[in-house]
Amino acid sequence: MHTLRSYDCVISGDVTKYKPYINVWLFKMLTSVHASSISAQYIFILDDDIAMTKLLNIMLTKMGYITFLYSNAIDFLKAMPEVSPSILITDMNMPEMTGIEVQVEMARLERIMPIIFLSGESSVPQSIAALKQGAVDFLLKPVNQQQLKTAVESAFEASMKNIQSAINKKSLETILMVLTPREREAYDLMILGYNNTEILEALSISLPTAKQYRMAVMRKLKIKSLSELIDLDRV
Repeated sequence: MHTLRSYDCVISGDVTKYKPYINVWLFKMLTSVHASSISAQYIFILDDDIAMTKLLNIMLTKMGYITFLYSNAIDFLKAMPEVSPSILITDMNMPEMTGIEVQVEMARLERIMPIIFLSGESSVPQSIAALKQGAVDFLLKPVNQQQLKTAVESAFEASMKNIQSAINKKSLETILMVLTPREREAYDLMILGYNNTEILEALSISLPTAKQYRMAVMRKLKIKSLSELIDLDRV
């Protein structure tokens, strides 16, 4: 079965350029956007049931979302566009791959995306497995529009949190570039609560050098206390 094309793929620029197994999308997104400035929201719909896919597309586009439709899991994994924030709505049981297998493969490809699973029958083991691996929700077909709306809104809330967390992490990595490699090693130990004695033992350095690294980290990062340093790492 061929991959369905999105009925409302009217996006301009690089968004419509499909590239296989992309891992750089997050870096590009982080360097060009802040979570609070995002307006468009994108939904990937993956289901070998074309009628169901079309129905979901109608409901979701009426809610204002931009959709990309797929009927083949392999094609989806090879052609995920570089758009964000995005979520995936996928059938649990498909010929090529199960929804769980798609979820596992996306994790391997480091694609950060909340997932909503659909199933024609209630399967407790499947739903538990999906939720344990980070699924946002598990809906039974036929899908109730209000339940779908609620699940999608929750998924995008999770997506925005993921984006903000990634932005914060990227910002922190940029800040830490002021440290030398050895100071960065000391920093990594400091946020774990290591004192000077423990740092010197871990890095095989003298006590004066351990104190020097510790002071350099605090000075360069403009941090006055260890608690501030730990808070910085938790952004």
